[in-house]
This record gives sequence, C-alpha cells and structure tokens, in this order.
Amino acid sequence: MIRVYLDNCSFNRPFDDQESEIIRLEAEAKMMIQERIRVGQMELVWSYFLEFENEANPDEEVREKIAVWREIATVIQLETNIIIEKSKAYSDLGLSTQDSIHIASAIVSNADYFITTDKGIIKKRNRINEIKIVNPTEFIINE
Repeated sequence: MIRVYLDNCSFNRPFDDQESEIIRLEAEAKMMIQERIRVGQMELVWSYFLEFENEANPDEEVREKIAVWREIATVIQLETNIIIEKSKAYSDLGLSTQDSIHIASAIVSNADYFITTDKGIIKKRNRINEIKIVNPTEFIINE
C-alpha cells in the first residue's frame, strides 16, 4: 500500500485563497488524496513536526480541521536523532530547517511520497533521491 506524507503546505492548501487556478487544482488534488486515505487505499504519515506547525496556526478552525488527520494517520513519526541528522543534510542543500525536518520525517517513516505545494521544495527535489517529492496535482495525474 502506498504511504504518503503531506506537509503542512499541502494540508493548508484548501484554506488558501482559491482565486488562482493552480491553487484550486492543487486543493482539489489534495482533497482526492485525503479521500483515498480516508477509504483505506493509502496510508498517511503524521509527524511530530506537523503537529508542532499545526498547533502554531492562529486560525483555530483550520487548526482543528487539520488536527483530525492525526487520528486518521496509520503512522505517527516521533522525533529521532536520525531525523535531526538527515534534516541537517537537507538544510545543506538549501532547504529551510522546517522543510528539511518534514522530508527527513517522511523518509524515516518509509513514506513512498512526500507531497507538497511548496515551490522551493519542488525546485530542489532532484537533489533528494530517498523519496519521491511531488505536488498533489502531479501525484493524482501520475499515480
């Protein structure tokens, strides 16, 4: 079964301003992915860092809607020394500390895909060979 890690940008995409066609398409694709998770066609990885970032969201309604996915996740990835070490290597590639921790958490949890709407991560994805990094639309089109 396919195991996916949705980063915080992906979880928040449906709550972004939907004026842009690209944002709308990514939001719809993300919702399709969530439906596949909900019906048991895919496994979701949730991490300690998703928890941390979501808790910092000032919008209570959005925070609560995203937090529900922790209960649906089949894998809860806790912080480990390996994640911290790997995240430092990804930071050296020019990724932010936060993005590096998300990617390292996905890899350590044996996710098949890291799904993000973050253009900075997408631009650097060819530097990371340990996991497939895609945006939600690419995932739906190619999966």
